[in-house]
Amino acid sequence: MDFSLFYFDGDGSVARPNQYQLLIESAKFADHNGFTALWTPERHFHAFGGLYPNPCVTSAALAMTTANVQIRAGSVVMPLHHPVRIAEDWAVVDNLSNGRVAIAFASGWTMDEFILSRTPHASRKAQMWRGIQQVQQLWQGKAVDFQDAAGKTVSTRSLPRPIQPQLPTWITCQSTETFIEAGRLGANILTSLLGGSLEQLAPKIQAYKQSLSKHGHDADSKTVSLMLHTFLGSERDQVKTDVRQPFCDYLKTHYGLLENLAKGMGLSISLEDFSDDDLDSLLLFGVEGFMNDRSLIGTPETCLPFLQKLAQAGVTEVACLIDFIQDFDRVMQALPYLKQLKDNCAIHLSRTAIASGVY
Repeated sequence: MDFSLFYFDGDGSVARPNQYQLLIESAKFADHNGFTALWTPERHFHAFGGLYPNPCVTSAALAMTTANVQIRAGSVVMPLHHPVRIAEDWAVVDNLSNGRVAIAFASGWTMDEFILSRTPHASRKAQMWRGIQQVQQLWQGKAVDFQDAAGKTVSTRSLPRPIQPQLPTWITCQSTETFIEAGRLGANILTSLLGGSLEQLAPKIQAYKQSLSKHGHDADSKTVSLMLHTFLGSERDQVKTDVRQPFCDYLKTHYGLLENLAKGMGLSISLEDFSDDDLDSLLLFGVEGFMNDRSLIGTPETCLPFLQKLAQAGVTEVACLIDFIQDFDRVMQALPYLKQLKDNCAIHLSRTAIASGVY
């Protein structure tokens, strides 16, 4: 089981000094302590994730402050960008990092962000698959045909040349169909438990692995990365007490995104439909659910059994979302406990594999 750090919160709606202090300092911790990767997202027009409109920019900064970890986009919203722009920008970061970049591609979510795209929202999935193929071809130095403003076909090769001959690729997945298509392409997977339980996710992972094998890819060589909200300490009840209110505040911001999602589905809901008491109760219910079976919130000892369940379900990497608590000192103080969990997990899973005859 690999461990990486994931960033997604980051309220960019208020100007503050040292907005990216947690990103940089926790990245240094990960780089020095055997973590696999760092993920930064692409978010637009919302306080939730507002510090991260462009993962290429944050990745360039991380490339200059780390030496070992892979630097990943989690994710690039493919329909919002021209493939040439993606290939060019990330080739720069690949050079800055000496060949450590990877990209998880996503099709996009909210309607508002598609003001940045010439692709209709309804066509975003098709554009994602087409764009991924074009980016990969450009990355390999192949010429790809595009039309200029006059409709003329231009055969295009992007520069600079990257360090890595192949672009490590993930697909951000929620639906079974996307898992299967990712398997057909031979891409890695980035997913979460935001929309369901581990019991619901496991069959999707199996469908992905079957698709990999069916299309001639080595399933054992692929990574299934699962994003989980993560905060650890020395005593479980105290951790839950410390996390409860910050997590409620975080989810309150996150639930606002549901209004945009509903708009894209032709539905009409509003948080104004709930009283403050109802909303607080809903949030507390959501927090308890996340802490019990959809997160790494607890101690290195109490979280270990959940990691074993993840491994049994086919998860091979935990992408630990650490910035949902907006307190630099508290998050940094929790990271050594996460390293302890990572190290304990490696020992525990190795022993389990030996006992079961895998090794």
